[in-house]
Amino acid sequence: MNTFKWFLAVFTALGIALGSSCGSGSGSGTYTGGDLTGVVSNNHGHVAMLTQAQIEAGAAVTLDIQGTATHSHTLDLSATQMTDIKDGTQVAQESSVSLGHSHLVTFN
Repeated sequence: MNTFKWFLAVFTALGIALGSSCGSGSGSGTYTGGDLTGVVSNNHGHVAMLTQAQIEAGAAVTLDIQGTATHSHTLDLSATQMTDIKDGTQVAQESSVSLGHSHLVTFN
């Protein structure tokens, strides 16, 4: 594992451990409608947005998270992950690799 991936794995694990100790429950609460924007790690212009229709449908989706970045990544979310997002449970998923890197995207 290269140094960047090791650091990202440690940082992610630490962030999830700290995040899970704050507040109660496994998520931020029940989804109340509207579009949701995920938090993109090591971001340089990428945007990961789920529409209300995608969330409420509960089906698997593939997002293009290019945003204002000069390159694209895709993010695959399963039907189970979409249901978890709708239920307010935190979901973190790694994007595809482009230009030698990927991004961890977190919803809720």
